[in-house]
Amino acid sequence: MLDESLLDAPEALAGADRFGLLRGVAESGARVRTAVRGAAEAGIGELTPDGRPRAVLIAGPGPAAAGVADLLRALSGGSCPVSLVTPTGVAPVPGALRWTLPGWAGPTDLLLLAGPDAADPGLAELVEQAYRRGCSVVAVTPAGGPLADAVIQARGLAVPLATTAYDAEFDVEGAPPAAPGTLWSVLIPLLALADRIGLISAPPDALTALADHLDRIAERCGPAIPTYTNPGKTLAADLADALPLIWSEGPLAAAVGRHFATELAGLAGRPALAAELPEALLTHRTLLAGALAAGADPDDFFRDRVEQPAALHARIVLLRERAPDALSATRAAQQLADERDTPLSELEPGPGSDLERAAELLAIADFGAVYLALAGTG
Repeated sequence: MLDESLLDAPEALAGADRFGLLRGVAESGARVRTAVRGAAEAGIGELTPDGRPRAVLIAGPGPAAAGVADLLRALSGGSCPVSLVTPTGVAPVPGALRWTLPGWAGPTDLLLLAGPDAADPGLAELVEQAYRRGCSVVAVTPAGGPLADAVIQARGLAVPLATTAYDAEFDVEGAPPAAPGTLWSVLIPLLALADRIGLISAPPDALTALADHLDRIAERCGPAIPTYTNPGKTLAADLADALPLIWSEGPLAAAVGRHFATELAGLAGRPALAAELPEALLTHRTLLAGALAAGADPDDFFRDRVEQPAALHARIVLLRERAPDALSATRAAQQLADERDTPLSELEPGPGSDLERAAELLAIADFGAVYLALAGTG
């Protein structure tokens, strides 16, 4: 259930926000600027690489590493393979996770580490593996920690992780997996590096413009902006009592869709299913006709609305990178939603670079997840 009156009560939202979620997502632009400065001070802008790596490997705990891998893969447009090295272990905590390089990794490959924990022994062991294989290593991690030292000893590059004073609030029991802005702290230095090695175009002025763009989105989605003109609050209200089916069109939108599903689970405790068009029209078709369909299990007049919350019904959230053209599956998605009487929300960014369009979708999705977390009840 969602307390929609809470969405338009800024003081009540602040009182419910004990982990600083709104502040975290609102200060994404500030994180980007700090990360840009950190990348410059680490010397990324002065690198003179011989060329592109054969492959890029990304490793790290938590959702940030997967998000970075998804976004780099989408932004690079297939110019270089980008793979996520997934961990193994008995628990998702520092010291329990271990990573292993694929057997083919060697001197022509680049390993990127998203290391928010400065003393993660599993990532330090991965650095040793990379050094023995001859892989180049770049890590985004707190300065002066054991992981940064291990990277420097392996002749790699350690870039300081952009942090904020409230990040410590997430190191307590019951807190979400990470602050909403952590993705930007890890992603921005790696985008600057990707620009230097020719994978994407992300010069410093473009990253600074990206920070300004995120600031403008934060103004549109701020707690004082009413729901009817606030895309973040509108998205949260749309998802009340819904099982989101996040359909995406295009690689950037697909990366955002998977990130959004992760944020809904980690921040708001809501299940969500992400799929890409046009395959989503087939894989999710049965969901729109079964027990989760909008017309299934109509509301019981005698239901106890305190003890028995309303059943979840499917709602499609359609993410697009740009306006649909003749080859778009958007029209087919809209027709299927109409046929199955399923509500549909659509998000499409304004004009801009690929990076700015991805950032707009990411920011609105993050605000939506945060508002759903704060106004959700039960």
